[in-house]
Amino acid sequence: MTGRRPLVSGNWKMHLTHLEAIQVIQKLSYALDRTDRQAVDVSVHPAFTALRSVQTVIDADEIPVALGAQDVHWEEKGAWTGEVSPVMLAKLNVRYVIVGHSERRQHFGETDDMVARKLRATLRAGMTPICCVGETLAQRDAGHTHDVVVGQLRAALDGVDPAAVAGLAVAYEPVWAIGTGRNATPDDAQAVCAALRSAVGECCGADAAAGVRVQYGGSVNAGNAAELLAGPDVDGALVGGASLDPDGFAAIVGAAG
Repeated sequence: MTGRRPLVSGNWKMHLTHLEAIQVIQKLSYALDRTDRQAVDVSVHPAFTALRSVQTVIDADEIPVALGAQDVHWEEKGAWTGEVSPVMLAKLNVRYVIVGHSERRQHFGETDDMVARKLRATLRAGMTPICCVGETLAQRDAGHTHDVVVGQLRAALDGVDPAAVAGLAVAYEPVWAIGTGRNATPDDAQAVCAALRSAVGECCGADAAAGVRVQYGGSVNAGNAAELLAGPDVDGALVGGASLDPDGFAAIVGAAG
């Protein structure tokens, strides 16, 4: 037993209007009633336009799901047109924030330094970062997986209090497995998650390594979740498309428990 409580997070990406999101969270609530919710933490990450609506439903119906955001800016306020600050998210009872998702890195030019700023800003606002790391197919084929993901993680955690590191989450999401239908094997997922935990130990100490939760992300679905999450260093999943189906997402939560 690791003592770490698995975390299963649903990244809804750029899907669902606020009205559709209300329907999905309500259906998810019913679906989760059939799972062992005492064993797993669950978060959902709607688009910014749906955060307030989903928060209202979660609070009113006392749904045991944490509200999450898909991204954040590192400044509390200012002339940053189109951005959303950590203070704004915290006021909506957002508990988890995804930082450094591969789609942000690939399509919007986010650097390791930007990811590190977002991670620290999230912590300052009292929320928990889910720090994403992952390699491309070319990097994987060249044998650089370990160097890439560990390098991204070290850059993100540079200067962060080890006690804070113990409470955050890291998501290993191989870029080549996101939305492609391909995914790492259970042995791949365990090996990389173990390497990330070891890297945390080297930079932040044994307590941080023992406490940090390492998720796997990349084409996780109800059919493969149990195998992918079986490794001792895999502490849950960051789920994309499959999280839009309440029944399928609930099945993944059940597999994590």
